[in-house]
Amino acid sequence: MFRTLVERLALPALLVAGLAGSLQAAELENDYPTETRADYIFGCMAANGQSRESLSRCSCSLDALASILPYDRYVQASTVLSMRQGIGQRANEFKSTKVFDDKVAELRRAQAEAEIRCYRGGA
Repeated sequence: MFRTLVERLALPALLVAGLAGSLQAAELENDYPTETRADYIFGCMAANGQSRESLSRCSCSLDALASILPYDRYVQASTVLSMRQGIGQRANEFKSTKVFDDKVAELRRAQAEAEIRCYRGGA
């Protein structure tokens, strides 16, 4: 009797655990705020054309990026890139510090993967 009870409970428990893992992955992909998503897509479309195809590919690119890079790391890398555009001592610190280089490199790798998925893979 104990064995059948365990067998009966094991499958639902595994399903719930799998569902929870899927929900966590979906939450990571959807943690980018709407304003950030819109800003990314507008910028992408400005660089790639104002067409329906561009909208589709830019949306795909953002979804792929969000599935690879958590939002907080995206913000960190974006901040570094923004600070590097400045002039003076503060900008130089952002340009010459390895930890900042690593953050930007992580963003660039995620963007490259998103491009492969959405522009070369036929989104």
